[in-house]
Amino acid sequence: MAVAPAKERGSAKKGKDINSLTGRQKAAIFLVSLGGEISAKIMERLREDEVEKIVFEIARTETVDAELKDAVLQEFQDLMAAQNFITTGGIDYARDVLEKTFGSQKAIEIINRLTSSLQVRPFDFIRRTDPAHLLNFIQQEHPQTIALILAYLEPQKASVILQNLPDEIQSDVARRVATMDRTSPDVLREVERVLEKKLSTISSEDYTAAGGVDSIVEILNLVDRSSEKSIIESLEDEDPDLAEEIKKKMFVFEDIVMLDDRSIGKVLREVNNDEMAKALKQVDAEVQDKIFRNMSKRAGAMLREEMEYMGPIRVKDVEEAQQKIVSIIRHLEDKGEIVIARSEEDELI
Repeated sequence: MAVAPAKERGSAKKGKDINSLTGRQKAAIFLVSLGGEISAKIMERLREDEVEKIVFEIARTETVDAELKDAVLQEFQDLMAAQNFITTGGIDYARDVLEKTFGSQKAIEIINRLTSSLQVRPFDFIRRTDPAHLLNFIQQEHPQTIALILAYLEPQKASVILQNLPDEIQSDVARRVATMDRTSPDVLREVERVLEKKLSTISSEDYTAAGGVDSIVEILNLVDRSSEKSIIESLEDEDPDLAEEIKKKMFVFEDIVMLDDRSIGKVLREVNNDEMAKALKQVDAEVQDKIFRNMSKRAGAMLREEMEYMGPIRVKDVEEAQQKIVSIIRHLEDKGEIVIARSEEDELI
């Protein structure tokens, strides 16, 4: 009986050329070359979907030609060098240094590979500007322009600007950040041109993601409580569903570790054992320790017993219990009975 030839599994076998490899295959070869311990540390910083794709490629790779491995490592080294040059002096400086080092053709290849995979965030000149000057610079702009800028700023700086915007546009800007999805590079360039600045490093024609609910939540978590409350109330009038989605994300159950012991005690007095037992399912030890540390031995023992005899429960029930406790925490904060340390300025002494 004839035997069918074995299906080729090795995606980077002997004879492969580096130009025929996908970025994912190169990443797999690179990580394999580094060894398990270092690779694991790198993958800890990747998104779960990215890890799955790279692990799949690693699993498909049986053997790697030494010459191919060296080529992949060299390409990585070239790209890192180019990125450092860009960071130091911009893309023109990087191109000049690379041309002197590798020649014109190789320099172009490296720059093209880098700019096709490296997305440099827009408004770099604005991110280096003092928030007070930036506020004066942009507050007369259209709310959509301000929202676009805030979406690309660090949350700390964006929060300072948002809370100091005129009341009549503050909630409008917050809403526009929250509902923003993707912005064309053409639009970004036009906004930068209107602001009399251009970024030479934007060369990719792919859409860039910025804004969204998570973005505005991160910003609002850093503004002062009065500004946050005012913005949320205005959003509730304009878009109740969006306001509710933002509020749910602004303080998650795991953030309970930010509360001081006195505040934890107040929360515990408002929550029954059944709800707390459900809420503590599937949370890390730090959160559980924070709760039990603020309970008497007897109360803690009763709660542990409740959790033990409860057995497996649905994730939905856990999340509902956690959300109820989060609502209690926000209610207590609104009444001024507890303080949530959102930033260093909120830390209690």
